[in-house]
Amino acid sequence: MVNFSGLQFHDGAPVYQQIAEYLKRQILTGAVQDGDPMPSRRELAAQTGINPNTAQKAYRLMTEEGYVVTDGNSGSYLRLTPALREKIDEELTRGLVEDFVARAKANRLSYKKVIALVSELWDDEA
Repeated sequence: MVNFSGLQFHDGAPVYQQIAEYLKRQILTGAVQDGDPMPSRRELAAQTGINPNTAQKAYRLMTEEGYVVTDGNSGSYLRLTPALREKIDEELTRGLVEDFVARAKANRLSYKKVIALVSELWDDEA
């Protein structure tokens, strides 16, 4: 079952969006897989300490985006097609890079300097 106990909320976005983003990161890292069962809305609220209405709003968003499916009384589960995985990967990667570029520009860092440093640090990781 998908576990949300590691989720830590911040002030930057509505809680229901943070829940959806957390699940997307879990998908991207491979921590969860297609077909994994989701906690009930009440279980999600209990795991994260949020209002059940907020849990419901998070489920609505995740369902609308297509990676959570609810099958009548049998509960909800992840539905991860290759296209959905690619969309999530693109969304999270683009968001991360956009944030990084905005912060680099705000600090008046040059493109050349940033690229050189990224290349250096990337090579250190290999």
